[in-house]
Amino acid sequence: MTRTDNDTWDLASSVGATATLVAAARAAASRETEPLIDDPFAEPLVRAVGIDFFIKMAGGDLPTPNDQTAMGVTRMTDNMAVRTKFFDEFFHGAAEDGVRQVVILASGLDSRAYRLDWPAGMVVFEIDQPDVIAFKTQTLAEQGATPTCDRRTVAMDLRYDWASALREAGFDPEAPTAWSAEGLLGYLPPDAQDRLLDTVTDLSAPGSRIAIDTAPPSNPEESEESREQMETISAHWRENGFDLDFGSLVYLGERNEATAYLTGHGWNVSAAPVNDLLAAGQRATFGSDEPMGKLYYISASYGGAR
Repeated sequence: MTRTDNDTWDLASSVGATATLVAAARAAASRETEPLIDDPFAEPLVRAVGIDFFIKMAGGDLPTPNDQTAMGVTRMTDNMAVRTKFFDEFFHGAAEDGVRQVVILASGLDSRAYRLDWPAGMVVFEIDQPDVIAFKTQTLAEQGATPTCDRRTVAMDLRYDWASALREAGFDPEAPTAWSAEGLLGYLPPDAQDRLLDTVTDLSAPGSRIAIDTAPPSNPEESEESREQMETISAHWRENGFDLDFGSLVYLGERNEATAYLTGHGWNVSAAPVNDLLAAGQRATFGSDEPMGKLYYISASYGGAR
């Protein structure tokens, strides 16, 4: 289904299904013999959503390794392992430096408010659509899980006035904040990406920081190649009972490059290619012809005057 300005979804369809995919990959990565991450809540959340393909992925019950490679599952699991580790370490570093306010944008099935060892006084805001927030909260409560921080939910679509809703939930714009935009920017149109980063900057006190995973803008030829590769993977998934066209969910093509944009708005930015993270985690790196090999990870601190 092609994206529209006012499209809707749940955790089993469209963009929402990608949150379930990510949780399934985190569950699979947590099951490895020498895991880089430990997310005990990922598999229960995936099972509660109820998509058979993702349940098998989370539980290690997909077909042979060769089939998993063809479906992109092996690559996805490796990428989610290093991605999750990157963001976990980002939040740990912020907490160690005294930051006591976190905002997780488009939180999906993220369970960091429950599984990370937060220091006393940490407030974690989770922003996502109302149904997503309600589903995760209820599912984890049924699992007997309790937050390890002061978890505050903001049930708001990022296309609307989420900044006002965040303030109403108790967000303090005068306090340093650790922001995360994980697996988010590619699902935003170019102008929406700029508005999001502008709003984050406006709400950030000096000493705030942000972590983002993103990819460089692509030209029309590269965009078409990426969509073709996504369609190949989608076709394998359809053969296994799950139909989702990933190529129709993302916004490829020209947009402001996030590193330069943040730098121009007062952020001090560092970036690492995904292959650096994979190599450090002793995982296979992406080839130059693989779209995911263009991903890179941003960590930035804000020093601008407000």
